[in-house]
Amino acid sequence: MRYTFAMTENLINGTEKQIVDFSRVAMFKGNPKYEQAVSRMTEIYKTDYDKRSPFERDEHRILHSTAYRRLKNKTQVFFATDNDHICTRIEHVCHVASIAETIAKVLNLNLELVNAIAIGHDLGHAPFGHQGEYILNDIVNEYGIQKRFWHEGNSLNFVDNLETLPDYQGRQQNLNLTYAVRDGIVCHCGEVNDKVLKPRDEFCDLSTIQYASHLSPFTYEGCVVKLSDTIAYLGRDIEDALIYNILTEDQKKELEHIIQVAFPNERLQNVSTNILTYYFIRDLCQNSNIEEGLKFTDSTFEMMRVIKAYNTENICGHDRLKPFKKYARLIIETIFEKVDKYFGEDILGAIEKESTLYPTLTSYFRKWLVRYTEIALDEKERMQCQNKVVYDYKNQQSYRKAVIDFISAMTDKFAIKIFNEIISFT
Repeated sequence: MRYTFAMTENLINGTEKQIVDFSRVAMFKGNPKYEQAVSRMTEIYKTDYDKRSPFERDEHRILHSTAYRRLKNKTQVFFATDNDHICTRIEHVCHVASIAETIAKVLNLNLELVNAIAIGHDLGHAPFGHQGEYILNDIVNEYGIQKRFWHEGNSLNFVDNLETLPDYQGRQQNLNLTYAVRDGIVCHCGEVNDKVLKPRDEFCDLSTIQYASHLSPFTYEGCVVKLSDTIAYLGRDIEDALIYNILTEDQKKELEHIIQVAFPNERLQNVSTNILTYYFIRDLCQNSNIEEGLKFTDSTFEMMRVIKAYNTENICGHDRLKPFKKYARLIIETIFEKVDKYFGEDILGAIEKESTLYPTLTSYFRKWLVRYTEIALDEKERMQCQNKVVYDYKNQQSYRKAVIDFISAMTDKFAIKIFNEIISFT
């Protein structure tokens, strides 16, 4: 295949354009949307000596959450990798934060807000990456549990309903993040199909959003993270494929051609996430303005589209990943079917009967139910859980939603561990 796009002249020869100052639309005090942006669902505890901004506080709350910690063992592209140099989900969110912060600095947007959105945007990602997401979506459709499973919506579910932190008295409370951070998380979908992106004006109930890219983010900072998500994974997927040496000679030649057309002064072996990110950030910052929005040039947007299509076909769709995709489906469906059978008049009794056979599964799922239902209020009180009651354990569909959320929280390694426990005889 021959590609006809070319990088814009100013990026090739290094000439500069005037950068537009976005500070008057940044999410600081004085912005007409600011009070809505910093609003929370309920008032949050605070001490007199806490001088952090609302968005800075959100960033720290996300950083200390267990969902953030689990990202280090969740798939980006290559499943359950033991290679320390292959990207996992936690490295991805750090890349997104780095890119978003750079763009925000250039355009004079709110750094604290972009950082909070960026590190929290994938908290609800399933184990085994997008393949795990597709499998869970198949299950919720088959059992009529919810309309769809999509990781952006599940990330909002986690920060709104599931993740907790101890308050100053040691009581577990929900994260209770600001509207702007929650909005940036649920609207972050990195599948950007428009070369221009502007924030919406409407302040809406985020729980009513039904699918990815349903709405543009509420803030320019959210828009920056959305674009940064795409920028972050394009180059990193190529790096990982080259590390694992999975590309054929013909696939490498095609990639060489793409690189030579896009970057005449670069060679394939020199192309890294850092180099691609530099070009993309520079193009975006030099061509964005408040009236039109954040935008790439036609040639850069087309080049991003071409690289994304190449990665999808040759890396994400690589034959070596197909057996593991089947393995991931077997793991997730097996865990769901096993835990689904515990539903009945005595759920805790059913779990207890199998505690010696499946000690890890039963222990963790029992704690999940106690934390998020009213199944054992005395135990819940001892655990100092003052978070929301999310599920009705007496209702089968609500119970199944608890199972889906429980699985979606797992890392690749933990899901494999649970699966091995289920199929093992000791």
